[in-house]
Amino acid sequence: MRLIPLFLIAGFLAAQQPPGFEVASIHPAEPGNLKGVRGGCRGIDSSGGPDTASIPTGRCVITDGRLSHLIGMAWQLKTISMIRNAPEWVIGGDERFTIQAKAEDPKATEAQLLAMLQQLLLDRFQLKYHRQEVEESGYALVASKIGLKMEKSRDDEVTGLGPFNKGNPTVTISAHRYSMAALASFLSTFGPGNVKDETALDGFYNFSLTWNEADGPSVFSAIQKIGLRLEPRKIPVSYFVIDSAQRPGDN
Repeated sequence: MRLIPLFLIAGFLAAQQPPGFEVASIHPAEPGNLKGVRGGCRGIDSSGGPDTASIPTGRCVITDGRLSHLIGMAWQLKTISMIRNAPEWVIGGDERFTIQAKAEDPKATEAQLLAMLQQLLLDRFQLKYHRQEVEESGYALVASKIGLKMEKSRDDEVTGLGPFNKGNPTVTISAHRYSMAALASFLSTFGPGNVKDETALDGFYNFSLTWNEADGPSVFSAIQKIGLRLEPRKIPVSYFVIDSAQRPGDN
């Protein structure tokens, strides 16, 4: 039997380990000074949207977030409603947390930072979960035959929704450097229900949308004006089911 030197095994295992945070802290937010969850992770390839524009590259900074908010950011869930079986302190209680984390590699990508954030939450909150895959009624976002009525974004534009009015019943957005996947995610939250991007359109676009389900136009008519359609479909939905979670200890 051929023996493999221990230093080669150690080197192989080290190569399999994902990059990690150089330093990371999780602290309870100050109860009397809560301003709502904000922040995120900014990688070398991030677009620098309004939530992360002030965050140094290679870091995750999130303030005033419930664990449900943190899970939603780390696993890129479309809405908090995608989390099931969450204890009250996780999903709707007053307990919020602030995360400050710096990657070992300052050139870490956004995907790498999110993977590190996932591991941080698993470790510090002793988080255990599984996925529940179901099919639900929803819509496919597809390109219409009339052609696109959106302009391609420039590389130097900043991703964002502004102005954004989510009042009831009128919804108005002015999207800048927005992908079709991001639009599908937005419509899943503020539109008719679960929406999956099936446009096959790469890149980023600028567009404006306004709809009012009471007085018109409907979201379906508004989408058609920019050269897209919403078609009823059965949409695969992956729920994040919490098996157990604990409040974090000292850093």
